Amino acid sequence: MRSFHVLVNAAAGGSSTRQAGASVVRLLREAGADAVLSVTESAANACRLAAHAARLNAVIVAVGGDGTVGSLAGMVVREGGTLGLVPIGRGNDFARQLGVPSGVPEVVRVLLDGQVKPVDVIDVNGQIVVGSVYAGIDSLTSELVNRAHWLPSRLQYPFAAIRAIATHRSTRYWICVDGVDRVVEAHTVVVANSGYYGSGMHVAPTARADDGLLNVVIIGEAGRLRLLKALRMAYDGSHVTLDEVTEATGREITIASVGALAAYADGDRIGALPVTARMLAGPSRCSFPNAVRVGLGLPTCSSGGSSPPAGRHR
Repeated sequence: MRSFHVLVNAAAGGSSTRQAGASVVRLLREAGADAVLSVTESAANACRLAAHAARLNAVIVAVGGDGTVGSLAGMVVREGGTLGLVPIGRGNDFARQLGVPSGVPEVVRVLLDGQVKPVDVIDVNGQIVVGSVYAGIDSLTSELVNRAHWLPSRLQYPFAAIRAIATHRSTRYWICVDGVDRVVEAHTVVVANSGYYGSGMHVAPTARADDGLLNVVIIGEAGRLRLLKALRMAYDGSHVTLDEVTEATGREITIASVGALAAYADGDRIGALPVTARMLAGPSRCSFPNAVRVGLGLPTCSSGGSSPPAGRHR
């Protein structure tokens, strides 16, 4: 039987996050597992508690959204720990990629019975990111989302995306993928480990979080109506069929731009371009007990994933 340390960030999610954390601990204990609940006041304190839990071989359970997961992922990688998810945040895109169920009882069942699955992470200028790194119209969207708390959470991203499209101009980017350079005029560049971002947009539909590769998606120069079309199509991943959209894969991607432009990762600002994103596979991966396969029908517990190509470490 696994032991668990459930972490709730008091600054994120409010009372609903606390209630979810308490419910998770109660259900874990009812199932016979050891479970501890900590309500933290900062990401730094959560990381300290999580590091201690990892050294005791407890599963760290992050209650919240992509920001909560991202704030703990670097520590989990360093300590070789296991990170569980209770997705009740604004986006929950990484949980969506892993196929983690949304109901608390269903999540607890996966925490108890799911097989632990290592997944890849991204090193971005020394910072660990689980989902994606992006710059351009979507980084502007993230900035606007972070100011739109007056809207219901389900409306924040669509509102911000439409406002960003109305004001954004294309940028000249220099992109280097595994040593191969290219210069493009584009509205956005996304480097994805996970296929989802922006509260459910399937921006990189062929991305897997366990294949040792980063997926690069570029939305090139286009008029506003074409951008709106791409935005609408991105929810099911069909935007990649548009002429303005190009894709590539690699292990190390550097993005620079003409003029000042910020890069974001999983909804949070990480700094001005240029940035370099490196795939971390092998022993530097992050492990999750929420190993469920994403496919047709309901998700079921699985060891998940196909075998990696020869020469990659599991």
